[in-house]
Amino acid sequence: MIRAYKFLMRPTVGQTQALAEMLRDHCSLYNGALQERRDAYQHASKTSVKYGMQSAQLKEIRAFDPERQGRWSFSSQQATLRRLDKAFAAFFRRVKSGETPGYPRFRGVNWFDTVDFPKDGDGCRWDSTPHDPVTRVRFQGIGHVKVNRHRAVVGKVKTVSVKREGRKWFVVLTAEQSRPEPLPATRAVVGIDMGIANFLADSGGEFVPNPRHARKAAAKLQAAQRALARFPRVHRDKRTGNHQRAVQRVADLHRKVRRQRLDHAHKTALTLVREHDFIAHEDLKIRNMVKAPAPKPDPDPDQPGTFPRNGAAAKAGLNKSINDAGWGVFLTILRAKAESAGREVIAVDPRNTSRRCPACGHTAKENRPTQERFHCRSCGHTAHADTVGATNVLRAGLVRRDARKG
Repeated sequence: MIRAYKFLMRPTVGQTQALAEMLRDHCSLYNGALQERRDAYQHASKTSVKYGMQSAQLKEIRAFDPERQGRWSFSSQQATLRRLDKAFAAFFRRVKSGETPGYPRFRGVNWFDTVDFPKDGDGCRWDSTPHDPVTRVRFQGIGHVKVNRHRAVVGKVKTVSVKREGRKWFVVLTAEQSRPEPLPATRAVVGIDMGIANFLADSGGEFVPNPRHARKAAAKLQAAQRALARFPRVHRDKRTGNHQRAVQRVADLHRKVRRQRLDHAHKTALTLVREHDFIAHEDLKIRNMVKAPAPKPDPDPDQPGTFPRNGAAAKAGLNKSINDAGWGVFLTILRAKAESAGREVIAVDPRNTSRRCPACGHTAKENRPTQERFHCRSCGHTAHADTVGATNVLRAGLVRRDARKG
């Protein structure tokens, strides 16, 4: 199995400048390759330029511009061209499937924050000084950079990436490992129901509160964004120091919320994996859930060009709460931790899970008179609606598991 590690780097002032130049030059290579593909399609009878053709030009590019392109790793530049090729592959895949395509765009210097090295030892070397008590990673054109390795790297390092987040630099590793020993069996099973009022409820009646990190930081973020908006357009073009600090303040607040959300997701998922052998959850289509309602024109012919209320404002608030909860991030982390621990995770159809009575099986909209209360109209069973949903999710998950084994 493949596991990723992310460590904070502590470059010197000169190394920080060199890392920024590496990102800038790879960004220039990415944009140049994108421009070549656009020109070939528009002006050469819709000719398609492939990755192999652009990769073959790298030697000439490096020889023509040795100061900006020739100083960096050849394999990392190939990885940048592959990134562009993947962007075009995803674009054509979305076109064929009828989704919103999203043509690949040019990247600004501040929007190109990662350089990949496909193989450890080719342009980079992890733990380049093994006899030094301080861990270092070496990059071609930069040198040996100190790394704050807060945990051991298990397995053989396969790929290395440099990532910039604000004013900090990170190294991201992928290591190939043998499958770890599974955790001891607990013989416990659980179903979970994701929500807004509570982050999740399980079939045992327990609840995990929703931390609402973005809502807690909303006041500070609003003040920072207002301070940023005070700069006139002419000052933004000059990129004054105050403007850059205002931009950095907004970005730092967003990053803090993201880190808090990830920390909460990791801790919640780890608790579930340690205490249960089997976990069932709803197969949520989060992308569809956060879509804005489409405007519908007024059917009255006497009022052309008008649109009645469609609940878009209320839906925007719900979408914001769903994104703040971070269900997708949590479920991804849960599946990864379960795989490492030898646990089983199954997703089930979420339809009617909170409307079906777990006692008699009666399903009706009226069974849930309020957001939290469940009251069966057939047998009179009462419980918390989220607990009922988690119980039904668990039962459906066990049925799917038994069907697989059968």
